[in-house]
This record gives sequence, C-alpha cells and structure tokens, in this order.
Amino acid sequence: MRRWVPGLLLSVFVLTACGGAGTPTRMSITARQALTSSPEALEFESASTRLELFRELARLSEQETGRAAQALVLFPMSHNGELVAAPGFEARMDLLQAPDSGAALQLAFDGRTGDRWPEDRRDSLQGLSEREAAELVARTLLTHWQIHPAGPVQVDRVTGAPYAVAYVDGIVRINPAFLYLAAASGPASTPAAVQ
Repeated sequence: MRRWVPGLLLSVFVLTACGGAGTPTRMSITARQALTSSPEALEFESASTRLELFRELARLSEQETGRAAQALVLFPMSHNGELVAAPGFEARMDLLQAPDSGAALQLAFDGRTGDRWPEDRRDSLQGLSEREAAELVARTLLTHWQIHPAGPVQVDRVTGAPYAVAYVDGIVRINPAFLYLAAASGPASTPAAVQ
C-alpha cells in the first residue's frame, strides 16, 4: 500500500503540472488583445479559449449598451447623430445563425475601404470563409440592433481595430478576429458537434 501512495501522488502532480485534471484553463490573452492581434493567430488558440474570449466580449457588450462612445467601446454605432455602444448580446447568441427577418438586408463587400475578404474556408470558422462568416454576423447584428437601412450596407474588413463590429455612416466595419471568436459559439462548436 505504501508503494502505491507515492506513485499516485506523483501521477496527480504530473497531471496537474501538465494542465490535466485540477488546473483551470487560463487564457493567454484578453478579448481586447485578441481583437488587436491578427485573426490567423486566433486559429492557434484552443476552441475553449476562443469561446471564453467570445463570452467575455458578450459580457462587455451588455455592460457597454447605450454608453456614449467617447471612451473605447467594442460595438460602436451611430444613433441620432451620436456615437454610442450598440445594444449588447448574450453569450449564448449564435451570431453565425442569421435571423429570418422577412426583409432581406442588402450587403456589399470589398468596397473601396478596408481589406479584401478572404474566400477560403476555415475549420475555425465552422467551415465558412471569412466573407461568409462576416455576412452572417453582419445580418445577425444589424437585425439585433434593429437597423433597417433603405439601401445596401457596405461591409468592411478592418484588421487590428480596437473594436469588434462598428456600424457608422451606413457602413458595417467588422474586425475579422471577432469572427473567429464568434465561430467558437453556436451549435457547430458544441462538444457533440466537434466529436
């Protein structure tokens, strides 16, 4: 019996030291840091880390709702001539599941401003391309924010922006890093779907 106790303790110590049982997942970056890094870097983060970063952004979006955007907010939007934080969303909201709002929003991509939207499909975007994910996120958020534009809405890619998504002057500006975090949530990223 005595020979087993040191071996058992050693096993527990090794598992704990290697990130096994007993060690909580620690994020290497904050959600705001993730937004200012390259979107490709987020692909190297684990799915659970990306999900936690998304949850952090969702919590912050709810806290910032309606706040004047004099200070940096994650989801700025122009409203009645002022820049404010857009209505927040819950962490369980699937931003890649665009709602059917009846009237289809017209979106325009690859305009004169912003980076070009990549068309290659990514596993970390639930098999979508950045452009496809951006379209779903834009439709979902514009509907959630109750924005009903009369004409097409330009969707720009803004890598490294200090915000996640902005709607200003009729243009949706999406930080592509946010897409990788949003893709960590939803039915395709649940443990049952991953297995």
